[in-house]
Amino acid sequence: MLSRPLSIDPIKLLLIAGPCVIESADQCFQIAEHVMKLAATLPVQYVFKASFDKANRSSGSSFRGPGLDAGLKILQQVKDKFGLPVLSDIHEAEQAAPAAEVLDILQIPAFLARQTDLLEACGRTGRTINVKKGQFMAPAEMANAIAKIKAVGNDNVLLCERGTFFGYGRLVNDFTGLAIMKALGKPVIFDVTHSTQQPAGQGTTSGGSPQFSPMLARSALATGCVDGLFVECHPDPKNAKSDAATVLDLKAMEPLLRQCTDILKLRSTWPEVKP
Repeated sequence: MLSRPLSIDPIKLLLIAGPCVIESADQCFQIAEHVMKLAATLPVQYVFKASFDKANRSSGSSFRGPGLDAGLKILQQVKDKFGLPVLSDIHEAEQAAPAAEVLDILQIPAFLARQTDLLEACGRTGRTINVKKGQFMAPAEMANAIAKIKAVGNDNVLLCERGTFFGYGRLVNDFTGLAIMKALGKPVIFDVTHSTQQPAGQGTTSGGSPQFSPMLARSALATGCVDGLFVECHPDPKNAKSDAATVLDLKAMEPLLRQCTDILKLRSTWPEVKP
């Protein structure tokens, strides 16, 4: 039996936010509560995000998380304690069905955006699927990802932009690509923190420039083509066990969201951008 997709509020900013990886249940509770209370004061629909397994770390010795079973138990606790929808990454087709028992949104990592078996397995769950555009893909290619999921009976897809490779160890954002993806007829999410990443820029870990995150978030929303933001945040970024070079401090979330929701109000009168 298919699970129901997440109902998305079109007049609110969809916010997908949380730690890069599950480090502990208590930390997930801390982050979820902080962002939930902030979102309640703003036109924001909040989805808690945390990965149960980071299978695409630069180094094989890097912290990956608690794994599928233990991670899903923690995410279920977040749902029960705070009443929040939850999202996590899926790396293998076999993970889709058990993950869908807990997750409200299944996320396809950018490096796997063309993996047909994975897209179809996630699609068959009936859950909402957030597909991150591969750093090697053109925006228009995301139509193929939509088609694969739709072919198995699921039309509930989000498209997520996280930058495009520009040479070695550098990502850039082509904001005209946001309009191209928006024209595909699905909500577009802008991944704020991963857009500042320098993949494997520190050898065994990725580097980053998180000081640019607020600027990129504001700019992306100002295009008029973005429906939501993806933000990784942490109470102690320097000691985060994954993506320490890009995660935002929890303290930065309030000013960021207030600025972004102000832009959301302003753009309601702007003309639609068409590619």
